[in-house]
Amino acid sequence: MTLRPADDFDAVVTGDRVDPDPAPPAQHRARPVTGRLTALDAWWGRVLSTPRRQRIWTWGGPLFVTLLAAALRLWHLGHPSTLVFDETYYVKDAWSLHNLGYEGSWPDNADPQFAAGRTSIFTPSPEFVAHPPLGKWLIGLGMAAFGPSNPAGWRISVAIVGILAVLLVTLLARHLLKSTLLGVLAGLFLALDGQAIVMSRVSLLDNFVMFFCLLGFGAVLLDRSWSARRLDDWVRRRDRAGRDLAWGPVLWNRPWLLVAGLMFGLATGVKWNGAFFLAIFAVYTVVVDMVARRRAGVEFWGTGTLFRQGPVTFLLMVPIAAAAYVASWTGWFVTRGGYYRQWIETQGGERWKGVLAWVPDVVQNWWHYQAGIYAFNVGLSTPHPYQANPLLWLVMQRPTSMYYLGTNQGQGGCTADRCGEAIAAIPNPLIWYAAVAACLYLVYRLLRHREWQIGLVLTGVAAGYLPWLTYLDRTVFQFYTIAFEPYLAIGLAAALGHVLGGRLDDETRRLSGIRVVGIVVIVAVLLTAFYYPLWTGTQEPFSFINLHYWLLSWK
Repeated sequence: MTLRPADDFDAVVTGDRVDPDPAPPAQHRARPVTGRLTALDAWWGRVLSTPRRQRIWTWGGPLFVTLLAAALRLWHLGHPSTLVFDETYYVKDAWSLHNLGYEGSWPDNADPQFAAGRTSIFTPSPEFVAHPPLGKWLIGLGMAAFGPSNPAGWRISVAIVGILAVLLVTLLARHLLKSTLLGVLAGLFLALDGQAIVMSRVSLLDNFVMFFCLLGFGAVLLDRSWSARRLDDWVRRRDRAGRDLAWGPVLWNRPWLLVAGLMFGLATGVKWNGAFFLAIFAVYTVVVDMVARRRAGVEFWGTGTLFRQGPVTFLLMVPIAAAAYVASWTGWFVTRGGYYRQWIETQGGERWKGVLAWVPDVVQNWWHYQAGIYAFNVGLSTPHPYQANPLLWLVMQRPTSMYYLGTNQGQGGCTADRCGEAIAAIPNPLIWYAAVAACLYLVYRLLRHREWQIGLVLTGVAAGYLPWLTYLDRTVFQFYTIAFEPYLAIGLAAALGHVLGGRLDDETRRLSGIRVVGIVVIVAVLLTAFYYPLWTGTQEPFSFINLHYWLLSWK
């Protein structure tokens, strides 16, 4: 079945008459035409009455939300001029990585010196790091471009990928939901959300994971259309030949699966939770292949998919993902000073024996390092004041405070008795809670109508969220949810498309839908304006800051 949310404002319009799409499925057909459009529909029809205007809207809408995202993320990016939260690790590691090819060591209390411009105080002694290097290489590019002593240079890379993610969400949602309006809504929600803004203004790794996984998601979306055409072509040829359809084709020609594997591999090269997306979307691809073959009249559960196409899908996605991950460690391989780089040669490490004795020492050293990273990550349970149990992520129980500086009257321009500068990764409350509620509704629609578009969006949410439920004892944070927040934004836009209704619906119902969507957008914009000082470290009276902590657990 095909998802048909409101294409309302994107239709081909002639004057006040709107031509609906042909022959929608029965359960999705609009209500009988009432004879009149709402004033807003009629006005928008006149606005889009020429192909040129339609093209302007098609590209102008995504461009607008992207520019809005850029303004919210780039304004005063260099403030604060100190390392905040885990920037103390990633920014300094990025700069030593840029200079040495691996992460060097920094002296104690290096943060104030680094922020003051003494950026070369690292030593070639290697440092154990808990995450792969790719995200830090990207941070280092920004520092190389703007200078390591420029705080905006520390953060420009995460800001750029955060801006591009808004554009990407807009385009993917438009393609998926067949509506420029809903695509722009999805991009707008991500552009306005506080957690997405903060994660694009603080130099952590998670924005890169989100971005590469979103690119992989887009590749999987494009693969669906590509593979469906190949399967249809095969079925037509088999039908003309009069042969049995039981086995189905083995589809090697699926370039978008290669792209998806590459993107998920790059995400894993930033943080290992990128591998969750690789595994879940690989399984998703096999499942939808099985469903597509069943609908085409070929074998469903047997060897046609599971034992023929399944391994091919694995070979298309996993090896290139593994190669991308290994390539992210190039600096470690081509230098000799990295952590465990000479574990066997100089640190007394034991070489592998037996059938693995032929493996080069450098590979054995690297594998030992990976084992150390795995042990550290799965065993991390150090208490932290802002840790958040994954079971409570969806209710936003404990957003992460990235930075706080308290001042008294007369300090730094403070005119109240007490002021503060805060960077709190609190999502826009309306967008977050509405998106979670929307996804629960989409689960119902998936079960009721089997809409594949909804299934794909929910798979993105599941890939970013469900695996963390197996690490309830690990120290984790609310901001990890940025990895699946784009799919929440798309899900909210899809649900609002159903609320909006169709342009041919009863006028009263249509007006109600427009009002609801309008109220959601307006309140979301107002909340972003209200919370923006707390997302950017702007000095405000403490009493004003306190108004933003709606739950005691947010403080």
